[in-house]
Amino acid sequence: MSNVSNIVKSIQDIMRKDAGTYGDAQRLEQLGWMFFLKIFDDREQEVELLRDNYRSPLPQHLRWSNWATDAEGITGEALLDFVNNSLLPKLKALTGGADKIAGLIRMTFEDANNYMKNGTLMRQVINKINGIDFNASDDRHMFGDIYEKILKDLQSAGNAGEFYTPRAVTQFIVEQVNPRLGESILDPACGTGGFLTCTIEHLRKQARTEDDERIIQDCFAGIEKKHLPHVLCMTNLLLHGIDVPSNVRHDNTLARPLRDWSPKERVDVIVTNPPFGGMEEDGIETNFPAEFRTRETADLFLVLLMKLLKPGGRAGLVLPDGTLFGEGVKTRIKEALLTECNLHTIVRLPNGVFNPYTGIRTNLLFFTKGQPTTEVWFYEHPYPLGAKSYNKGKPIRIEEFEAERAWWDARVENEQAWRVPIAEIKAGNYNLDLKNPHNPDTGPGDVEHLLPAYEKLLAQIAATRATLKRELHQALAASNGAQE
Repeated sequence: MSNVSNIVKSIQDIMRKDAGTYGDAQRLEQLGWMFFLKIFDDREQEVELLRDNYRSPLPQHLRWSNWATDAEGITGEALLDFVNNSLLPKLKALTGGADKIAGLIRMTFEDANNYMKNGTLMRQVINKINGIDFNASDDRHMFGDIYEKILKDLQSAGNAGEFYTPRAVTQFIVEQVNPRLGESILDPACGTGGFLTCTIEHLRKQARTEDDERIIQDCFAGIEKKHLPHVLCMTNLLLHGIDVPSNVRHDNTLARPLRDWSPKERVDVIVTNPPFGGMEEDGIETNFPAEFRTRETADLFLVLLMKLLKPGGRAGLVLPDGTLFGEGVKTRIKEALLTECNLHTIVRLPNGVFNPYTGIRTNLLFFTKGQPTTEVWFYEHPYPLGAKSYNKGKPIRIEEFEAERAWWDARVENEQAWRVPIAEIKAGNYNLDLKNPHNPDTGPGDVEHLLPAYEKLLAQIAATRATLKRELHQALAASNGAQE
């Protein structure tokens, strides 16, 4: 089993020797498209055995098994020449064949680059990749775990608004939203496909027949703005047994005017971690109604989610604290959310869940469209015993959510959980950044507790002032009397 792990490590070591793959971003992009071609080729070989009439969307000379599998094959300058001047340009211009998959491959490669400058090192990388058999379930499973680690590494090469969502968070959100077979599922900011693959695993537990499996192949959709996460998402879906992941588009979800989304495109379930801390380019906000215009990505996604859910549709997403306490446009967005949807639960995560990428505090929001909110339940997720934060070596774990799972269907107020009626939220101008009333250590406290103390302090100041004034008058009177 550790063989696959060693192979991936040695591939990264070889790439570090190449002047072109000098950083994480270049190495991962290179690995992304190379793994894609190898995984796709392994799947094709399996399909060819099962289906007599299978025709590859790739011309024979571009198939991985044709140019890459011979360890003594094309290398050095000849290999570089083939990849740079034949393979990549032709994949970017692919047409025809099994059109859906041909279009998918073209989209996957439209921004792909070969960063490697040394053809001999490239041959060594290819030979190592050939050591993994993606049709063998052991190898595939092992690679899936390593792939998760590779995706985490990608984050140190990422920029604002791009965070790897910890596996425990995606799993908890998907479990609580609970997509069912036959429902349509969307992640409008799908990144490398964490929520989508988690959803696929969740649905497979419900599948009983071949028809069920066919439903799973087509019931989800994803949209990803950036090229590299998009390629990694495709590869991730192939690894999870999705034959033609054609419902994942390389596109900016927010670039489309809100009114252009038709009722037909609405979905039953949305699970997502929209980018936050990022700003959209000029003009994107004009795709949204005037009262919701902002350049803050997370806020625009929240408006979009409300639009894209069917009546009765369910959403689970990650949002930063800023959206919860923000005012102005944020207030109007929250008012719309609480009017159009039942925001039934906010799980407040502690600091550091997204370490080391950002220290921004985050929350998990769960809502259903079509009924106004009457009350919001808050659940403050504590650190595990003895921990003061999370880090790369000690991330948040799914076991930590056991308490929330047990509480979810039979809710009572406790040390971690409290509910707030809608009237109170409205009175607070839709501020959802509400502290745990059972825990005095969560911050400065709320207004109700602070006001009496503040008033007492004001009274003390006034009394002190009066005493000083009186003493000053007496001193002045005494000094005047002495002068007379």
